[in-house]
Amino acid sequence: MECKVLKYWEHYKASIKEQDLQFEEERYVYKFSKSKEDGFCFSLDKYKNEWILNSGYYVGLTWLDKNKHALLINPKLNGKNPLEPDSIQIDYYKMLFTCLKHPEVTNEIQELFEIKWDEPTIAIENKEDVLTPFLIIQFLSLVKSIVRKGLKSSYYKVEKNLNSKVKGKVLIGSTIKQNLLKNKFLNTYCEYEEFGVNGLENRLLKKTLLFINKYLPHRLKQNQFHYFEETLNYITPAFENVSDKIDLRELKLIRKNAFFKEYDEAIRLAKIILKRFSYNISNAVNEKIETHPFWIDMSKLFELYTLGLLKDRFANGVKYHFTHYGNELDYILKVGELKMVIDAKYKQYQKYKVANEDVRQVSGYARLKKVYKYLDKAYPESIDCLILYPDVVNGHDNLKSVDFSKYGVKDYNGVYKLGVKLPLIN
Repeated sequence: MECKVLKYWEHYKASIKEQDLQFEEERYVYKFSKSKEDGFCFSLDKYKNEWILNSGYYVGLTWLDKNKHALLINPKLNGKNPLEPDSIQIDYYKMLFTCLKHPEVTNEIQELFEIKWDEPTIAIENKEDVLTPFLIIQFLSLVKSIVRKGLKSSYYKVEKNLNSKVKGKVLIGSTIKQNLLKNKFLNTYCEYEEFGVNGLENRLLKKTLLFINKYLPHRLKQNQFHYFEETLNYITPAFENVSDKIDLRELKLIRKNAFFKEYDEAIRLAKIILKRFSYNISNAVNEKIETHPFWIDMSKLFELYTLGLLKDRFANGVKYHFTHYGNELDYILKVGELKMVIDAKYKQYQKYKVANEDVRQVSGYARLKKVYKYLDKAYPESIDCLILYPDVVNGHDNLKSVDFSKYGVKDYNGVYKLGVKLPLIN
């Protein structure tokens, strides 16, 4: 029996369209595991003769009934809001590429997605595979940083058929089979160590790059592929003298190195990417892909994207995840006379409105004594607050010359809200 995949989108709340569905349970729900507070992915409840789907700010793929029904949640900022025309497609890959140029963002991607490796795979169309490009973007960003600093050199074993000399350990079996039995009496197969960039870690990265080069042109539209291509063109020459030959059993030999932290994360992602293609490069161009259930936190992605925009303008003047006794601010800004608490909200607002609970939250952060101390403020002096939210129609492409004081929230003093335009697929 073929598995039926129900296809909807994020923050959808309505009855599902499919008819005559026979589910095994009367309620399905899933939460995204986080270090602090778990995130709501979706719930599916039976109400009278209908099934009501309520999806959160996550996209992903999950089983409902194993081998019978699965649920695919696609990215869409708001399926019911007239402010977002149906023809608009947000370029989530470019969002991630844009923000990952900042090292602080790279350190925050651990909680961006999760993959359920212990659950059976689900077959979906290759074009519906959101996870693999996300993994590739993160991998390429890390490898680009590695290349910028220079590839790691190390000792590695080499097997060569040497003529008229012996080096290291003589491989007797290979020498007899390849040389003596063929009357090549001056040749000897030897195993010895060399020092250079052709080590195990770099060969794993090179092999993964070959998979990516095969996958991306087949998977992405041309106007999405170009910024992947720019990164690949920067990375590829550095691996010219690195082989892609690697025995999968060797992966167990890779050890973490405190001096090469970027390698650790790049190798982890390389293993995930290769595993998704079952270590077979021909699978990279299949029309369908077998993928384990996964979830991607889109509100986290927006938070990282806005962090990148703030870093573009204020550099180290903006601090990410300022914490105090369970309170975690998205950002706190301290640049000269410009001092404020900033919060990112992955939701859309009407032009002159903002959710009161969001104002209360960011205003509460601005009353923390630790925030006053950090910003060199003295109570009862007030601290300005800014809410950043996505606005795909009228938002700002960047924050480099924006005067925040012009975007005050009606009925509030010292509270501002600013729409951020997200990159779109033309």
